[in-house]
Amino acid sequence: MRDGQECCGGLVRFGVAVNEKILADFDRAIAEQGYENRSEAIRDLIRAHLVEREWDKGDEEVVGTVTLVYDHHGRGLGEYLTDIQHDHQPLVVSTVHVHLDHDNCLEVLVVRGKSRDVRMLADRLTSVKGVKHGKLTTTSTGKDLV
Repeated sequence: MRDGQECCGGLVRFGVAVNEKILADFDRAIAEQGYENRSEAIRDLIRAHLVEREWDKGDEEVVGTVTLVYDHHGRGLGEYLTDIQHDHQPLVVSTVHVHLDHDNCLEVLVVRGKSRDVRMLADRLTSVKGVKHGKLTTTSTGKDLV
């Protein structure tokens, strides 16, 4: 164990030195989010960092979503986006298509695979001419998180 003392049920206590203003801002932010204590918020921050590292490795199996907003009147755009998804079918677990208004559609793809392949697919989809906004949201399969 490093820089801490074992506490209860495998938990480790450790101290952190933080600027007073940063801590006050942090406490306000986590209270607004509904955290009951700093420990839970810090655990979530650590998990988020570990998930980012999974994605950075490139060969880890990860999950996420690709969100696209586009004008469905764009010539052949919907079909082209579907073709790209079919070309990468093993990565696309599911899709949801929502008609936002007369012109705009929202498409959300649930994706799973090696992080480098998922990023490549997301980049390909979000860079298509006619896509107004696209975003990859990354997360973990959870198998290595406690």
